[in-house]
Amino acid sequence: MDPFDIYTARPDGSGVRRLTRFGVYTAEGVLSPDGRKIVFTSLKGGDLDIYVMNIDRSGLKQLTHQLGYDGGPWWSPDGKRIVYRAYHPETPTEIATYKDLLAQRLVRPNKMDLWIMNADGSDQRQITHLGAASFGPSWTADGKRIIFASNHHTDPKLGNFDLFLINPDGTGLEQVTTAPTFDGFPMFSPDGRKLVWASNRHDANPHETNVFIADWVN
Repeated sequence: MDPFDIYTARPDGSGVRRLTRFGVYTAEGVLSPDGRKIVFTSLKGGDLDIYVMNIDRSGLKQLTHQLGYDGGPWWSPDGKRIVYRAYHPETPTEIATYKDLLAQRLVRPNKMDLWIMNADGSDQRQITHLGAASFGPSWTADGKRIIFASNHHTDPKLGNFDLFLINPDGTGLEQVTTAPTFDGFPMFSPDGRKLVWASNRHDANPHETNVFIADWVN
């Protein structure tokens, strides 16, 4: 995990501004709906945790503290909650392996589940228990459901990830895509009428990833 930092820029690429200077992996940043805060993952504290700060670089706060890789945070449309994916080693062997890899700036999160918390880091709750690699969560435009990618329904060696919906309380799991390849990183348009995601389907070369967009009909 090479050192990265968080930057902002205008939509046309101008006005590039560096927000962090931690000297370690600092990435996966997402602006809050009102544009005033940014949530991100960083190694600055020695573990991969989620942080939030104001866009003017003030008010830095660590939100997660449990050993493991907490990442991929995404604000709810109203800015009151954050969904993220996490791998928390539990057994002595898992903990030792995680720490050894992290010391080499490596991770191997084969099993990740979705968690949700309030924007201030309170009330952290695990909402999936799928025992597989579930990641890339974001919210539906109305904030009522969460969409994410997972391989829990297939042999992980096949590299087949599909998109799923779930309620914030962990109920109502529903499969969205069924292509026998990789589908991931889904997100909705602000009006909820379009879904965009990355996929290996129709690849011209092996493992080629392209961006797809589709109409969303409830």
